[in-house]
Amino acid sequence: MADEQRQGTIYGFLAYLAWGLFPLYFHALEPAGAWEILSHRILWTLLLCLVLLAITRNLGFLGGLFRDARRLGAITIAALLIAANWTIYVVAVTSGHVTEAALGYFLNPLVTVMLGVLVLGEKLRRLQWLAVAIGVVACVYLAIDYGSPPWISISLALSFAAYGLMKKRIGGHLSALEGLTAETVVLAPLAAALLLFVLPSKDLTWSGHG
Repeated sequence: MADEQRQGTIYGFLAYLAWGLFPLYFHALEPAGAWEILSHRILWTLLLCLVLLAITRNLGFLGGLFRDARRLGAITIAALLIAANWTIYVVAVTSGHVTEAALGYFLNPLVTVMLGVLVLGEKLRRLQWLAVAIGVVACVYLAIDYGSPPWISISLALSFAAYGLMKKRIGGHLSALEGLTAETVVLAPLAAALLLFVLPSKDLTWSGHG
């Protein structure tokens, strides 16, 4: 249990570090717009996942997934929640709202704790409640200092916390790679349709820029 908690803490730190660096990467992709970035993110992620599954000879899990309507439905809900989170984040960053996006991921642990207590029935110790209270005060101060209701921040926190709750409901039936593959399989048709039929070709940078 201690090893799992230590490993989870390290992975969590690395995930937030990566999210913190994304704005620099999105800036380097200009003039690509948010919707093009999102579509390519989904499609290339799916390709990478399929290659890795083929190497590990684990592509067969997809057949079992599509035969299990209940689990596929849960995966679809999780995929749509994380897609909403990605969309809000990329649009926020590419439209000059990096600070508000950052506040969203600062709020996220507090929303996650709230769901853990209210929905999953988990208990907090006194010092943990104190830590939550300090986090709430910090978030309220940052929101007031921002000067307007932080709707982007709230949307990011709620969508990502809901995604985490949904993944908790799904449980450990899928590995991290399998879960990511399943989610991108669900989202890939939407991403492809966005690139092929929705976005004007003149606005796409994939074929028009070096």
